[in-house]
Amino acid sequence: MNIIEMERKTGDFGFQAKDENGNILQTDTSIENGGSNYGFRPMQLMLAGLGSCSSVDMVSILKKQRQTVEHFKIKIAGEREQNKIPSLWKSVEIYFELHGNIDEEKAKKAAALSIDKHCSVAETLRRSGTEITWRVNVINPEKMLA
Repeated sequence: MNIIEMERKTGDFGFQAKDENGNILQTDTSIENGGSNYGFRPMQLMLAGLGSCSSVDMVSILKKQRQTVEHFKIKIAGEREQNKIPSLWKSVEIYFELHGNIDEEKAKKAAALSIDKHCSVAETLRRSGTEITWRVNVINPEKMLA
């Protein structure tokens, strides 16, 4: 069982979350909603969870394929439903940027496997109606020198 403990640290909505291993993150809401931007907003945490889940999957898959991932960067953009409460994620686009000696087709297949099959966060979002799209860009220094 996973356990997260939360304690209010600042203002009305600024909380610190701690997991059973002592890892900490901060949450809050926007100034417009009475917060102080002390930390991540709850819906931002969902995007961060998606990024974390898919990146772990991709690196694991690529390592098994003996691909050398020297640098890995993700940018996630999401659009929420308008004028609804609750306001769910309508669409999410993930941009993966990988550096290293990596076959681009293997990287694309790893992304597809993660987003479509392995990542529990992606499946949770999909089941709520979120459309998830993704792109992969591989920067291979060895090919640049050739």
